[in-house]
Amino acid sequence: MAIKIYIDQGHNPESPNAGAEGNGLREQDLVFRIGIETKRLLDANPDFEARLSRPTIDTQLGTSNASSLRARVDDANAWGADLFLSLHCNASVDTTVSGSEALVFSRFGTSYNIAEVLLTSLTEATGLRNRGVLVRPGLYVLRRTAMPAVLLELGFITNPSDAILLRDNPTLFAQGIYNGIVRYYG
Repeated sequence: MAIKIYIDQGHNPESPNAGAEGNGLREQDLVFRIGIETKRLLDANPDFEARLSRPTIDTQLGTSNASSLRARVDDANAWGADLFLSLHCNASVDTTVSGSEALVFSRFGTSYNIAEVLLTSLTEATGLRNRGVLVRPGLYVLRRTAMPAVLLELGFITNPSDAILLRDNPTLFAQGIYNGIVRYYG
């Protein structure tokens, strides 16, 4: 039986729950494309089956931040996903900050281990700095999923170099995520 990977392209195309902006780009658009590419790679491998939270660029989930997050988690839980991945772009007032990081519910357990492997693979694929795994038990998508969950901050939309890489090379990020999933699950 295929391993089920739920890919949550963080944020909605419009408010509520729209994403960060920087360097003329919108987070929700960048992670939408990376999610599509990641699903394509996973679906080409018979060991995996992938589902997207936003199958189309216009998919709007919920009518508030809370209902948007709940819709994503409820869909993944109902589908019986084996792994929940939430894709995001980071932002900072300091435009020199760069790199990828992962957020998990706890330091202990499967999510943390998967996050470490994913970050290593992202760094190998993109060349961006591995900023490490951070514990964030208060995040809804990490605490309400019935399966291991990792929120990936792929790069900083506010850093010009990261932003160009995210915009021009979404396949690099998808390949890094895919490689990490394959590496983790063997």
